[in-house]
Amino acid sequence: MGRRSLLALLIVFALLCGSCAKKTPTLNLLVWEGYADASYVTAFEEANHCKVSASYIGSSDDLVSKLRGTPANYDVISPSSDVATMIATSGLAAPLDLGKLPTYGQLSPQLTSLSLVRAKGDVYGVPFMWGPDPMIFDTTAFRQPPDSWTVLWDPKLKGKVSVWDDISTVYMAAQVLGYDKPDPGHLYNLSDEELDAVKKKVIELKPNISKMWSTAAELTKIFENHEAVIAMGWPLMTNQLRKANFPVGEIIPKENTTGWIDHLMITASSENKDLAYKFLEFMIQAQTQKQVSDVTGYTPANPHAAQFMTPDEVKNLHLDDVDSYQARLYFYQNVRRRDKYNEIWKEVKAAQ
Repeated sequence: MGRRSLLALLIVFALLCGSCAKKTPTLNLLVWEGYADASYVTAFEEANHCKVSASYIGSSDDLVSKLRGTPANYDVISPSSDVATMIATSGLAAPLDLGKLPTYGQLSPQLTSLSLVRAKGDVYGVPFMWGPDPMIFDTTAFRQPPDSWTVLWDPKLKGKVSVWDDISTVYMAAQVLGYDKPDPGHLYNLSDEELDAVKKKVIELKPNISKMWSTAAELTKIFENHEAVIAMGWPLMTNQLRKANFPVGEIIPKENTTGWIDHLMITASSENKDLAYKFLEFMIQAQTQKQVSDVTGYTPANPHAAQFMTPDEVKNLHLDDVDSYQARLYFYQNVRRRDKYNEIWKEVKAAQ
């Protein structure tokens, strides 16, 4: 065989080997903002020789809609506690083998003991991060920090309020009307009559609303552009505004507030379940949890993350007073009549 023929064979062999080379696996996420930040995801990609691709959601209903529409597009999702139960019982998520998640035992028992992601004896999700829906405000706009949700209805704030384009605003208005007493869980199971009263209450708020937000980045920009001075938001926005040196304050009003527990789940349609298990395990490890908190301002489900934090960070995330702090948060629960809540919210937005 001549040199040219041998060279040609080597080239063909190299091309064939290249075409047969194993592709880099991609893990596709459908998650809230801040849950796929390069500051920690890059380490997972390098350790597992893979790529993580994230799509972001602006509401729990957005997540459910996308998951039902194209389930094969996603491997890992991060539903909040108001839709986690529905996802666990609807066949959209895969039951978890907790033996593949050694760190699961470190997670807060206050969170793992809840039945939100359990069905027929199986566990479908791991608690990941939790936190409140606090009141966020521009400190330069108030002589004294506001201390009640009722301030949002103050006529002096006409055109200066922002609200989340989500039924969470329904929960907040229901609190103002006292429907959380004596049972906070009733916020998620309101009657038709109560929902009509809530609708009327939110419509009364509309003159004060300058803009609604769907993502954290939107609300952060609304504040920076001085299009609103007060809103119900997430600690993530407070974190973003503080990093931008914006004069932002954050409080839980005297009525208390709603809160959420985000879970990580593996979709039933995922073709990368082994890699997805590795991702869940990585994300609930103490050091990663600390890094996620750095980005989001949320409280980690793994209390062992505190060992990587300063005393001030532990205090600010309420890892030193979990029980008393959680008593002020009315964690989202499964909303059985979610379609009705969304109907009310659509009527609010359509009202003139």
